[in-house]
Amino acid sequence: MCDGDVAIAELESRLDEVSLEDIGARHRRERKDLQAKLQAMKKNAPKNNKNKRKEFLEEMARLEGELEQRHKAELKAAEAMEAPVLVEPVVKEPAEKPETEVTDDDGIEEKEEQLAPNQRVSKAQKRRDKKAKEARAREAEIKTELQNAANQPTPKLIELQQITAKLSQRQLSLHNIPSDGDCLYQSIRHQLIVNALPGHSVQELREETANYVRAHKDSLISYMIHPETGDILNDQQFEQYCHDIAKTHAWGGHIELKAISSLLRVPIEVIQAEGAPTLLGQEEFGGSPLIICYHRHIYQLGAHYNSTVPAA
Repeated sequence: MCDGDVAIAELESRLDEVSLEDIGARHRRERKDLQAKLQAMKKNAPKNNKNKRKEFLEEMARLEGELEQRHKAELKAAEAMEAPVLVEPVVKEPAEKPETEVTDDDGIEEKEEQLAPNQRVSKAQKRRDKKAKEARAREAEIKTELQNAANQPTPKLIELQQITAKLSQRQLSLHNIPSDGDCLYQSIRHQLIVNALPGHSVQELREETANYVRAHKDSLISYMIHPETGDILNDQQFEQYCHDIAKTHAWGGHIELKAISSLLRVPIEVIQAEGAPTLLGQEEFGGSPLIICYHRHIYQLGAHYNSTVPAA
């Protein structure tokens, strides 16, 4: 027996004591619960991140599709247990009390379909037709949302435009650095070359930075926070931090920039999309700074540093 037949058999065993009306009522509750969940997901979907918003919308479509398939399987099994509902031609018998009209979740009464005089569509069929119409409407809405998300400028594009505009005002251009974990050190190395200063390899910069952080633990430790606990690093964590600077491709930030500025005795200026540039070491060392750029959105894996060159 295939998986599909096994599923139908299981459904039939559960439906022996359940009517189509019971199934329909449960399906309505489940659709209502799903709609509430989808509304919450839609409200929480990021509006400025195209990729994240697309993931949210695709997940919403998946949840609706799974519920749709399960309901179809349950109805198929239930209908196999009872014959189609037909109304016999009118005879002279006491009229039956009309069935209570079924209303949707918004309290709007379902309208009777115009049928042949001797039959009518069952309430279960009307609910299925109504549900299919609602599903088509939701699918169209999701497609519209996806199209709107695709047409909106991404945070990456907006950030690049803002940084490029700031560089252009200073007769500078962006110089791309590979995203390999060494981007901060590669940017500094490139700036040393651009400014005709004594060169350092990435590994030399990393090892010298780690030694500087160790030597200045007392002044730096208060800024070194564990990303998960929010606590200041303990001695073991501090040593691991320094080891990672020297021996791995660990990403660098403000602490490493401060250390490099002091080691090289040169100011470092960091330009970003929003806010004023960050300038390190200007008061201590003076002179022209090394100019690099900080990007928050250029890569999905995290922040990134690029270098600069004089505009052509």
